[in-house]
Amino acid sequence: MDCFKGGGTEEEKQMKRRTKVIDAQLKKEKDIFKGTHRLLLLGAGESGKSTIVKQMKILHKDGYSDAERLEKVSDIRTNVKDIITTVLVAMTKFKPPLSLADPDNQRRKDWILEETQNPSFSDFSERFFNDVTALWKDTGVQACFKRSNEYQLIDSAAYFMDPEKVGEIEKEDYTPSDQDILRCRVLTSGIIETKFVVDRVNFHMFDVGGQRSERRKWIQCFNDVTAIIFVAASSSFDMVIREDGETNRLRESLTLYETIWNNRWLKKVSVILFLNKQDILKKKLEAGKDMGAHFPEFRTYVPPSEAYDKREPEDSEEFIRAKFYIRELFVRISRKSHDGRHYCYPHFTTAVNTENIRKVFNACRDIIQRMQLQRYELL
Repeated sequence: MDCFKGGGTEEEKQMKRRTKVIDAQLKKEKDIFKGTHRLLLLGAGESGKSTIVKQMKILHKDGYSDAERLEKVSDIRTNVKDIITTVLVAMTKFKPPLSLADPDNQRRKDWILEETQNPSFSDFSERFFNDVTALWKDTGVQACFKRSNEYQLIDSAAYFMDPEKVGEIEKEDYTPSDQDILRCRVLTSGIIETKFVVDRVNFHMFDVGGQRSERRKWIQCFNDVTAIIFVAASSSFDMVIREDGETNRLRESLTLYETIWNNRWLKKVSVILFLNKQDILKKKLEAGKDMGAHFPEFRTYVPPSEAYDKREPEDSEEFIRAKFYIRELFVRISRKSHDGRHYCYPHFTTAVNTENIRKVFNACRDIIQRMQLQRYELL
């Protein structure tokens, strides 16, 4: 009977106390895990996923510090270098080749192409920026730029090559603005996790590279996902992907979306669809780009009546038709294999517009909350 007195040895009591503490900590961590919304950003290369992540930092993580801004200076100057060299090289690839309008610019072109051959080039001198500005004004260079959908050029080329912007970037005390950082292009490799809190709700956003070579890493992020944010570049209807130089970018995005939608590991995960780069889509159509040449079905497409409910005064009929036609292409995939276990929620976005992303993300938060509750069978 003595063995039942005193509730066990002191060692056993300590073990019970430790077990109780561990159990309490595990419960706390489990509650935090259940209360954390994990968002997986997917999409083809150069669709704007990383720009969405930057916006979350600006909107929900106190933005960029002075030190972080200075870290971006090198990337932005490299963007300027890449833009001018890409256009200059592209001029020689066309048949017939495009020529410089000003013969005096030939020496500038030769110097820049020779100096920047080294991948580690970083001599952003006064001469470099002066030559860049002079070349960008050349009507031959501008003729090549207008055909940029026929080769690989970053979307922010016109923004960074504006003479006033080049003058800012050249200064020794240059500090990038939010807009400069949003438009800066750096290839995403691997998996980048961003954590932020909105109204005391934890969000973890995972951004993975969209190029074909990066997609094998996606499956690492499929477990315990609250929702997928699939980003598609609506403006890419007349472009080809960087990987093979042949496949239409928008068709690549549609194929990728169908793969994600039908993936057996994601059958219960709904998709928030960001039809991105609406600003560039609009400019392309205003410039006379023909979407029907790449998607013949578009020529006879009639948008739904809802397309005109929130139409802005400056929105052309062609733009309205194009944005809703692209939406229909994606939604059609979801409808074709819809089984009632996951849904598609489309939104029109311009990732470089902070106010637009603020409104869209706020509209998505209720959807994400419902997904989380359904995931843990609380709704």
